[in-house]
This record gives sequence, C-alpha cells and structure tokens, in this order.
Amino acid sequence: MIEILAERFNFMIVIILMMTGLYAVVATGNLVKRLVGLSLFQTSVFLLYITIGKVFGGQPPILPEYGAGYGEEGGYGEGGTAMTDHGGAAANSAADAMGAAVQHPDPAYASAEAIYSNPLPHVLILTAIVVGVATLAVGLALVVRIRETYGTIEDEAINRADYAVDSAGRNT
Repeated sequence: MIEILAERFNFMIVIILMMTGLYAVVATGNLVKRLVGLSLFQTSVFLLYITIGKVFGGQPPILPEYGAGYGEEGGYGEGGTAMTDHGGAAANSAADAMGAAVQHPDPAYASAEAIYSNPLPHVLILTAIVVGVATLAVGLALVVRIRETYGTIEDEAINRADYAVDSAGRNT
C-alpha cells in the first residue's frame, strides 16, 4: 500500500492542490480569493498533465543525427545525408509524440534505439500557463473595477447593492 502511494505521490499533490483551489472558489465570497483559488486549481491541472507526460527513462525528443549542428557531418549543411532523410524524420517524430521506442530506418542507426519523452503535454502546458496568467490579469483588473464601482469585493455585498438598485428601480 505504501509503495503504491509512493509511486503516485505526484497525483496526491495534484488532488490536494485541486481540492484546495476548488474549496477556495466555492467557499469564499471574496473575489480576489476566488481568483487565487481558480489559479491554484489551474496549477494542479498543469501538474497533472506534466506528470502524465513524463516517460521514465525517456530522453528529450532530439534525434542524434540532427543534434550535430549545421555544417557538420550528418547535419543540415554541405549536402549531408540528413537533408534527404526528412521523410524518415517525420515518421520518427510521429512516433516520438506517442512516447514510443523509436528505431531509425537506416541500418547504421539500428542500435540507436531510444525511448523519448512526449513533448506535447509540456508544450500545451506552456501555452496554458501564458493564457492563465493573462486571464488572471484580466480577472484582477475586473476586480479593481468592481471595487471602484461598488466599494467592496465581497460577493454578498455586491449582490445586496444590485438588489437595492433593482428594488429602487421597480418602486419608481
């Protein structure tokens, strides 16, 4: 039982962060605290995707013949063989995206079988982090405007103020 929990330690952290963020969103009436809870929840989702994308023993998905650099043998310059092997590289990239073991089609590289990490979750999470920061900034700007208009950022006080305005509008 302890081994299972130790293997899934990342998932326990994700669940704790997710539940803390959800509690902050649901249980508090303060708009800033709700935004912080939403950000915490979002961060837990990021950690979940990064944890799922990890391949134990995997390498970065950079093929050795392309990592040699420009102008070197096997690189892109000087009419090297790498320029003519883009079809095989595309097939290997598709296999890399799945995190599978890749074997080069050229027999010279047959012994260079490797397991590559899946870069897709990391790229998606990087984009999501940027979008999340921008969304948080917009949310905080809206909270500032709400504070200027209502004089508070508490949800109940804002609802009471709106109800008072609606009631005054109906009575006139």
